[in-house]
Amino acid sequence: MAQRRAVALSRAQIIGTAVELLDTDGESGLTFRALTERLATGPGAIYWHVANKGELLDAATGAVVADALAAERAAGSPRDEVRAVALGLFDAIEKHPWLAPQLSAQLSRGPSGPVTPKIFESIGRHVRDLGVPKGSWFTATSALVHYVLGAAGQNAANARVVTSGKDRSEFLDAVSAAWAGLDAEEYPFMREVAAEVRDHDDREQFLAGVDLILTGIGAVHSLP
Repeated sequence: MAQRRAVALSRAQIIGTAVELLDTDGESGLTFRALTERLATGPGAIYWHVANKGELLDAATGAVVADALAAERAAGSPRDEVRAVALGLFDAIEKHPWLAPQLSAQLSRGPSGPVTPKIFESIGRHVRDLGVPKGSWFTATSALVHYVLGAAGQNAANARVVTSGKDRSEFLDAVSAAWAGLDAEEYPFMREVAAEVRDHDDREQFLAGVDLILTGIGAVHSLP
């Protein structure tokens, strides 16, 4: 039975089920035992396609990122395209709580691929189309990539804190009150912006950050 299942079972099925397990149980819940139980197969059928958990995590990360980057959207200006790619990654990281740490690990552990080149290519080609000089392509793209992944990852981490006990409004009310109560001489800026924390929209704030970087890139290179 296991041999017959090994032939029928595809790598895509295994990766899709791995993503489901990661979404519900986190990295610790992704085991080959749990995977075989969910797929109703034997371990040999899994190992036929995936050698170990590390390879499976990399494959799951790559699949989710590929889906986010391939999402259909109306064609727009290079600036619109950068915003769309950024928002696609933001939404994917928000939807899959395990994704941000995996992306961070892959960016540092395996920058040669396959995930890192896909992300840089998806943003970099639109940076090029903005008219940025070739010598600045990598720097401008890196600034955008690191902002997108960092800000999206922090937002996802904040969301996990919220879901652990408080709803979003309660959480932001508490943060706002705490900032407003800081020492006026030591933290004058934090006190001034405390009220904004309560009412801000995470996605709008994220896109505003993308726009700030794009505007800076345009100003530095005198782009139209």
